Amino acid sequence: MQATSPIRSATAPAVPAAAAKPPRRPRAMAPLEPVSPRARWVLGVAFFVLFLAVWAAVTLGGLVSPTFLASPITMVKEAWLLFTEFNFIHDIGMTVWRVFGGFILAAIVAVPLGIAMGAYKPVEAFLEPFVSFCRYLPASAFIPLLILWAGIGETQKLLVIFIGSVFQIILMVAVTVGGARRDLVEAAYTLGADSRGIVKRVLIPGAAPGIAETLRLVLGWAWTYVIVAELIGSSSGIGHMITDSQALLNTGQIIFGIIVIGVIGLISDFVFKAINKRMFAWASL
Repeated sequence: MQATSPIRSATAPAVPAAAAKPPRRPRAMAPLEPVSPRARWVLGVAFFVLFLAVWAAVTLGGLVSPTFLASPITMVKEAWLLFTEFNFIHDIGMTVWRVFGGFILAAIVAVPLGIAMGAYKPVEAFLEPFVSFCRYLPASAFIPLLILWAGIGETQKLLVIFIGSVFQIILMVAVTVGGARRDLVEAAYTLGADSRGIVKRVLIPGAAPGIAETLRLVLGWAWTYVIVAELIGSSSGIGHMITDSQALLNTGQIIFGIIVIGVIGLISDFVFKAINKRMFAWASL
């Protein structure tokens, strides 16, 4: 009678290949699954093409009266008239100047105040209630006062954009600076840094990408304030053109003015992103 060996084989049973592989998932529509840069561009352009097609079908098909909504073809004709007969390029230049002029003034004032609020808690306790209060005040509410104080010239329009932007920047910069890592601050103290050195060498460099992103976002809000500023007491600018076109029921010019604002804002946003990415490439590492 043959005895059986008590020693079992050391080789484990093979696991089926199907059981070893994780379940497949639809990659294109999986949650948080990134898309390639080419696909992002294609999808973004596709939406604009679809929007234009629906707009053309609704207007050219007679579903909406031209009095209320001009067709794309009518808008293109009105755009040509604006540039050839009404010097619309001057209006665009004036609006761009007002946006960036008021925004730069707001950034010059707000960024240092935001850094001080984020770095020093007594400064935050002193300024934060007032800044939070002013942040909820609409910039358009100040227009009657600003007209009394500064007239209807360029100063009044710059101040509208300044008021609409400065308090937002202060609070957002303060939050960014105040969110610095405590371990980095303590390490800097250990290496002999003083309070000024902490702010200069730890807080500001660490918050710089976030501050740049804050400025990019608030620049988009500044475009909404400039139209409000140009609706009252203005003789130039895109907002002024839109107001005149409204009186004439020229929806083609109104739509084109809105599109021009969006295009300029989109270009400035892309430029801001490119500059931030180049200056703070290390932030994405």
